[in-house]
Amino acid sequence: MTSPVARGGFRRLIGYLAMAALCAFLLSGVQSAMAARSQIVVGVRLEPPHLDPTAGAAAAIGEVTYANVFEGLTRIDGKGEVLPGLAESWDIADDGRTYTFRLREGVQFHDGSSFDAADVKFTLDRAVAADSVNPQKSLLEPIESVEVVDPRTVRIVLRRPTAQFPFTLGLPAAVIVAKETADTNRTNPNGTGPFRVSRWVKGDRIDLERNERYWGAKPALARATFRIIGDPSAAYAALLAGDIDAFPNFPAPENVPQFRADPRFTVVVGNTEGKTVLAINNGRKPLDDIRVRRAIAHAIDRKALIDGAMDGLAQPIGSHYAPQNKGYVDLTGRYPYDPDKARELLKEAGVPELRLRLVLPPPSYARRGGEIIAAQLRAVGIETEIVPVEWAQWLSDVFRDRRYDLSIVAHVEPNDLDIYARDDYYFDYHSPEYKELYAALVAETDDAKRLDILKRIQEKLADDSVNGFLFLLPKIGIWDAKLKGLWENAPIPANDLTGVSWQD
Repeated sequence: MTSPVARGGFRRLIGYLAMAALCAFLLSGVQSAMAARSQIVVGVRLEPPHLDPTAGAAAAIGEVTYANVFEGLTRIDGKGEVLPGLAESWDIADDGRTYTFRLREGVQFHDGSSFDAADVKFTLDRAVAADSVNPQKSLLEPIESVEVVDPRTVRIVLRRPTAQFPFTLGLPAAVIVAKETADTNRTNPNGTGPFRVSRWVKGDRIDLERNERYWGAKPALARATFRIIGDPSAAYAALLAGDIDAFPNFPAPENVPQFRADPRFTVVVGNTEGKTVLAINNGRKPLDDIRVRRAIAHAIDRKALIDGAMDGLAQPIGSHYAPQNKGYVDLTGRYPYDPDKARELLKEAGVPELRLRLVLPPPSYARRGGEIIAAQLRAVGIETEIVPVEWAQWLSDVFRDRRYDLSIVAHVEPNDLDIYARDDYYFDYHSPEYKELYAALVAETDDAKRLDILKRIQEKLADDSVNGFLFLLPKIGIWDAKLKGLWENAPIPANDLTGVSWQD
């Protein structure tokens, strides 16, 4: 028979074991929570067509890969400043044409191969080659030669002084790639960045994992997932449910007040470089008639458009230049909303009644804005057939083949005035005067003179009514209040995770 003492000791033993189990359970929960704090799930609206920023114009590529997977000689931070990247420093010769870059030591690509000056030469020679598909080929065009001085030194000679050259080298399209893997970066990116792509589930997500061999400071995050959520309602629900931790470019501005009132979230409405335009195919009749393009400009009520499509969270623009940048000229009054003037111009052009095809890509600002603009154009006698398409079709039909009359899209690259000087660009705009102005801007190094040319460039685009200039796309960032380090503004299309961490 068991004694009372023995029975008491047994009960105490059971109690100790239960307490130990409870402590182990709680500790495992703490450890799990701590592990979770090294991960992040980021919502993005659009799935990139591929993962090589040197081979595609889609901003969605850079939003995943820039600074995370791939790096350039220089890098652009969240304030738009140019910082050292794979080049630790550089010198500019007195002629303004010769740049000497000193490269970092100990840098490896994700596959373990070493980075050196030969990779820089290969990347830049490839970007400016006759058969280049680099989306910023025209900005890199001033490069005359790239010389490997030694494995750690590169000398780049330009055809002419180019004031923005270090900034250009920091764009997503100028990231450095390895010759051996350049052709497979679309699906198997091999960069030098602090994260590597571990998995891409098409239509769902892209997973990144920390690159333990990274040359620089290791990021706080061990893993990151970019979840593709194109539907605004689904984005709203995913944030509220905690299925995602952040949506740096939230697509539903009408939900901002609710998130602002919820202490679980941080809401930041910042700037982008997204000049949102009603793109016009200037090469198609009757859109090649400036009176028709000006009629379209007078038919657009920007305030009603911004209120309806963006819940008031956008700033109107009157030319292809972001208001926060130095040298901005407010041209929003050049074509005031005037339906009567629009009808008069259409009558003068001999097309009092007109039917056009409005091709709309997936972003909500385009789809919502398209419905509003279609109604405004209808009021002056322009009927529009609204054609919603996915990005791949937009890139092929509109951007590549110019099979459209009108479209709505935000051009998010900074300093992209070069697109109006391209003969093959989808606007089909051809102006020798504009080309001369742009060439003068690129070559001018005196700040005051550059600002004067920049003013004339903005006025030229407005005078020619190349496009319907609508508004600057805001960066509506919503994320968990404990997250720190996400960009508040977007000087380039990127979601740089290198400085992101959880803070309890």
